[in-house]
Amino acid sequence: MKIARSQLTPAELINRLQEARERLLELVADLDDEQMIGPRLPTVNPLRWEIAHVAFFQEFWLLRHLRGRDAIRPAPGRDSDDLYDSARVHHDTRWSLPLPSKQDTIAYTQRILDRVVEEAIKTGGRSLRDARGFDEAYFLELSLLHEDMHNEAITYTRQTLGVRSPGFSRNGSGPNIPAEAGTTNAKLGDAKIPGGRFMLGGDDGSGFVFDNEQWAHEVEINPFAISRTTVTQAEFVEFVSDGGYRRREWWSDGGWIWRESVNAERPVYWRSAGKDKWERRVFDQWVSLESDFPMVHVNWHEAEAYCRWAGRRLPTEAEWEMAASCEPAFDGQGVAERKRRYPWGDEPPTPERANLDWRAMRCVPVNALPASDSAFGVRQMIGNVWEWTATDFGPYPGFEPGPYKEYSAPWFGDHKVLRGGCWATRSRLIRNNYRNFYQPDRRDVWAGFRTCQLRIAD
Repeated sequence: MKIARSQLTPAELINRLQEARERLLELVADLDDEQMIGPRLPTVNPLRWEIAHVAFFQEFWLLRHLRGRDAIRPAPGRDSDDLYDSARVHHDTRWSLPLPSKQDTIAYTQRILDRVVEEAIKTGGRSLRDARGFDEAYFLELSLLHEDMHNEAITYTRQTLGVRSPGFSRNGSGPNIPAEAGTTNAKLGDAKIPGGRFMLGGDDGSGFVFDNEQWAHEVEINPFAISRTTVTQAEFVEFVSDGGYRRREWWSDGGWIWRESVNAERPVYWRSAGKDKWERRVFDQWVSLESDFPMVHVNWHEAEAYCRWAGRRLPTEAEWEMAASCEPAFDGQGVAERKRRYPWGDEPPTPERANLDWRAMRCVPVNALPASDSAFGVRQMIGNVWEWTATDFGPYPGFEPGPYKEYSAPWFGDHKVLRGGCWATRSRLIRNNYRNFYQPDRRDVWAGFRTCQLRIAD
């Protein structure tokens, strides 16, 4: 059995765990105990539960699973498994649990992190292995990336609940937006991808990869043309103005059932601002639509309906990864064997290449960041907004669940794959072969989409 390995040193992982915890606590610093519970909604968690779940996850894998330590109780007489184990505690019941106060919850999370760090320093991060051969560095990175995902989800929660934009004590500089970005000429047309044989997924030499990315396998892809930018708000307004939400012909059966069930007449967080004018809510503020910014907070059904209206289609995840990862073959036939880790190459993301890590605290225009272009000139495939694909989330050939077996397998079949990350995604998480997945009715995610031609003209 091939095993994913972390390429980071224990010291690097510890530093990143501490930084992630600082970010988590800043995300909830201005919220009171009542806000830390919030309304019962299918797309959010009570935040007093969520931040404790993050700590519980670290304790379970690094202290209990790997070392056989006893569970740390969040409060006298309360077992953490009965409160914070997401596999055992159904989502709808989390608001009814006897959750400790915000102050006590934070103290519990810090106790666990201190213990995790202390134990990791003792053993050097790699000397311990579980029964399947996964080492401590693997579980350190698993816990780190799990916390990063929840920090992004907490940002979604603040948007869902209409809470003001979060503030951070250190956030770095935002992306370097070129002067031409934000003009009315945001669209850059289509990039033609020659297709061919392609290794889809992660390989065992690329560091930590999640089980649903394992392992790279050959697929054959026909030539296709994909939009170099994601769909803009101005383009989506045309769909709305043309009665897109009222015309049955643009919607799949499942999409129309969803639309009627929630009485969707427009994108979520939009409101009319007069004749042919719209505003959208960004956290607790209403702003005018930004024509050249990406369409965001649309679900898969809405993206699919737009594509039908526009005479386009969503890319498959294999097409998306090929457009992001591949280079033209030297002979001009198909693609080269080499894959890039990121669209621009193998170098890590920078503010000039990707809108990530909350640096801009919002989306940027779709034609910004030309340094992000893939070898075929497709822009911003990493960062800004998650991108829906046409593909159902499922296992790759030979799939074996990782130690955290609930991460992927329970969601195969009824979720859709998204790629690329958004402005609140951590740069250490995202890469070309990373697979995100949500049910097709989710609109709370900072998700947009790009489109493909239905067929390439001869």
